Amino acid sequence: MTRWPLPEFMALALDEARAAAVSGEVPVGAVIVCNGEVIATAHNSPRLLKDPSAHAEMLAIRRAAAVLGRERLEDCELWVTLEPCAMCAGAIGHARIARVYYAASDPKGGAVEHGPRLFDQPQCLHRPEVYSGMGEGEAGDLLRGFFRERR
Repeated sequence: MTRWPLPEFMALALDEARAAAVSGEVPVGAVIVCNGEVIATAHNSPRLLKDPSAHAEMLAIRRAAAVLGRERLEDCELWVTLEPCAMCAGAIGHARIARVYYAASDPKGGAVEHGPRLFDQPQCLHRPEVYSGMGEGEAGDLLRGFFRERR
């Protein structure tokens, strides 16, 4: 079976997820790209920052907005290792991110293709293009390994 190479931006998000695991955080990493250039990276840090909203996506969105000097990221892509939760999906919509690429689905906490399916709701302010599955195996292995060690 031929495996396609992992897209560069998802590989970078997986590096961020590994950094989260090393620091004892749930291994989720995110990268924001604007015009083909990485402008923000982040990984889950709620324990480190003592902030329940410090998910990888939230931190990356905040950093990207600061770099660009604006709250709307309509020309940006978000690459993340796990399906965004409701909080992060809401922030993605408010930021008007154009495209979301995520690796692993999250049947328990995800809000894009699971749970509330936020972008399918009529009240949703913005519906990004969504692509899933790239790097799913690697992201899933990281998450399973992280939680297995803690049981």
